[in-house]
Amino acid sequence: MLQYLVILLDDTSVAYCHAENPLKERYLISLNTLKKAILFGMKENLMIQYVYPEYDLPKEYSELIESIDHIKIGHDIKVYNDVTLSSTAGTAILRTTVADFISKQYDIAAMLSQVTRLIICLKDAELFQDEQIEQYKKALSTLSAMVLNLRKSDYQSEVNILTDRLTLKEMHNCGAGDSNITLAPNGKFYLCPAFYYDEKMGISNRLNHHKPSSERSVGDLETGLQIPNPQLLKLDHAPLCRICDAYHCNRCIWLNQKLTWDNNTPSHQQCVLAHLERNAARTLQQQLRAVGLNAGEEIKEIDYLDPFDVREKF
Repeated sequence: MLQYLVILLDDTSVAYCHAENPLKERYLISLNTLKKAILFGMKENLMIQYVYPEYDLPKEYSELIESIDHIKIGHDIKVYNDVTLSSTAGTAILRTTVADFISKQYDIAAMLSQVTRLIICLKDAELFQDEQIEQYKKALSTLSAMVLNLRKSDYQSEVNILTDRLTLKEMHNCGAGDSNITLAPNGKFYLCPAFYYDEKMGISNRLNHHKPSSERSVGDLETGLQIPNPQLLKLDHAPLCRICDAYHCNRCIWLNQKLTWDNNTPSHQQCVLAHLERNAARTLQQQLRAVGLNAGEEIKEIDYLDPFDVREKF
């Protein structure tokens, strides 16, 4: 069931997840399209998430944007592509590489004292190698130590790849095409911004097999949503994911399609990263309990990093 409408205000809107935005030429959504998008969101009772470009919008856009409850990504929620903060923030998104996450782990840990919530997104997760497992575990341990120290000081800083798993009791994935849908400046719907970028860049289609071109849209504001086989985006149609307890995993369908050619099947890289984070959250949970702090329901010990490797157990 849809809950969120993501509106890309411009072709150069900030990238905020795994996929880079390769588009460099400005293409601002028209006021008329924006009005229709807001009306669609109101009719469908969706929370709107505006994704901002780096330049200031005209006054009439700002006035229209404020006409409905919303979240501003790239504005209120700052997006960083380097390990730095210009000022303290409530929620911040850090897009980084696996290598930088490992090499700059202490700097990233220091960011936790400057925010209430840090969302870490690995923009090259597909390049993760099993040889990096121990290094990644060490970096997660560094972040955990900072979280523990902050919480002992009564500062409730959150970091998605560690603390989310402490409170979640079920899968809380990205939900692209299921709980959220993206509207691009051209007035068309896409499962997420990455599919729009692929279309604009002419990357061949692997989702709608009946379309021979790079067309990636799944409807528009005039005809509505037209998602082919929408059940194949849902958790109950994902045999491994629906019984997995790495509840914080993004389960990025764009990466799924890119790496496994199946929207609903995550790659080995995604699963290993998510389970390393899950296990680090379990260790953090034990440390929090040892000092008398709340840490949520017990996270069980497991002996695998990729459910596909032990699928016969499920």
